[in-house]
Amino acid sequence: MKNRKRLFGTGLVLSLFLTVLWSVTVFAAEGEQVQEPAVYATIWSLLPPVVAIVLALITKEVYSSLFVGILVGVLFYSNFGFEGTVVHLVEDGFISVLSDPYNVGILIFLVILGSMVSMMNSAGGSAAFGRWAGVHIKTRVGAQIATIILGILIFVDDYFNCLTVGSVMRPITDKHNVSKAKLSYLIDATAAPVCIIAPVSSWAAAVSGFVEGEDGFAIFIRAIPYNYYALLTIVMMFAIVLMKVDFGPMAVHEANAMKGDIYTSGKRLDEAASALKPNPKGKVIDLVFPVIVLVICCIVGMIYTGGFFSGTSLVESFSQSDASIALSIGSLIALIITVIFYSARRVLVFRSCMECIPEGFKAMVPAILILTFAWTLKAMTDSLGAAEFVEMATESAAGSLMNFLPAIVFLIGCFLAFATGTSWGTFGILIPIVVKVFENSDPTLMIISISACMAGAVCGDHCSPISDTTIMASAGAQCDHVNHVSTQLPYAVLAAVISFITYIIAGFVKVPWIPLPMGILLLLAVLFIIKKSQKVPG
Repeated sequence: MKNRKRLFGTGLVLSLFLTVLWSVTVFAAEGEQVQEPAVYATIWSLLPPVVAIVLALITKEVYSSLFVGILVGVLFYSNFGFEGTVVHLVEDGFISVLSDPYNVGILIFLVILGSMVSMMNSAGGSAAFGRWAGVHIKTRVGAQIATIILGILIFVDDYFNCLTVGSVMRPITDKHNVSKAKLSYLIDATAAPVCIIAPVSSWAAAVSGFVEGEDGFAIFIRAIPYNYYALLTIVMMFAIVLMKVDFGPMAVHEANAMKGDIYTSGKRLDEAASALKPNPKGKVIDLVFPVIVLVICCIVGMIYTGGFFSGTSLVESFSQSDASIALSIGSLIALIITVIFYSARRVLVFRSCMECIPEGFKAMVPAILILTFAWTLKAMTDSLGAAEFVEMATESAAGSLMNFLPAIVFLIGCFLAFATGTSWGTFGILIPIVVKVFENSDPTLMIISISACMAGAVCGDHCSPISDTTIMASAGAQCDHVNHVSTQLPYAVLAAVISFITYIIAGFVKVPWIPLPMGILLLLAVLFIIKKSQKVPG
């Protein structure tokens, strides 16, 4: 009954919202060209993602929320013209993002990895690994620490990290009653935060490419000690697991998990996988071998696209790699090798391997749908001049606030990445501005501000429900997406607040090693206070 009322109320709100918007629609004359949006490069250009995020958190329904956000952006772009709205929504929105080669490559990688996971389950590899882990990993703490360590080790790419760590660790965390929300947080927190401090990763390429007129890779290396959000997030993961402290909605999910309910709410996303009957003869190697092959193939794919085999150095080839093409090539080759491997071992016949491909595709459909909507929403935001607005706002903040600029850049990066769901897009907007402001005045402050930009982008990306990394972390853990976002948000906000304080200190002392220990001590103190407060009866 409550669900019916909620659905009715949500539908009524959305209907009224759309009616109001459509009531002011001006029907464009046939053949009339759409003029520049009236809200172009204003604060209103950020309204579409804000609408989508707020609706998602209120209604707990992500698909309609994203679509309403897209619709708001389309209406603003067309100046509420009917023809322009329809054309921009379909042609410049859905068709454009689904025909983008980079996006298509990511979707191919998702489908192939889903198929490989389905094969691992059918071959009995996941079940065998779960049995092996049950002997060697005996506690909930051990299962969580193992997840964190594996996430840190797979630092090459955040997409690859999310889906691989989830596939490998799910049997172990499920066995030890770790909630899906907690698993998705650990996956998400070891994806972008680890990649952004790893010199040999696809993220180093993104940052290096945006630093014009400077040695981008050298600046990336120098910025690592100042990347406080990433470093504090890693410390925080180990702290909350070892101290056994959870707060906010996560505490509810973990309490329910210890009683046997690892989902708490939301539909089970692993029904298709659990419906498969695993081969009882499967062994640990049936999971380990495909994963190792996948890692090797994807790494080779990255250095290949970066020009390693054409004479480029190893580090430079990583920094110049195309993650989309690399992951597509690597995963496809790994899939072929896996099919041959299972057929040779006779744990799966060839026909059964082929049956796993559409099953894996079906398992990834929710993630693909959310990604498509999120990419379209970003395209709408871009068409409204959000980047130009942020650029003007950031440049106006420079000047008298030089020492506070790292902290300000961090906040702007957080907000922009949260609203748009992209950290790389945030790099592209903010890093050139920071370089322009500081290149002839204070090189050290420039490094700190670039690092603050990277940290803010990762933080906003980490919090945002429309971020592709957040979506993939949900898919990797097979967790309801809204559950993942709502439970992760308090953790990310805590790390962000302490990071903001450390950037204020860093802007004045201009050395990395004083603010970082202070930030770590402050973080541990807050977690200790939270743990103590939870022991109070009542």
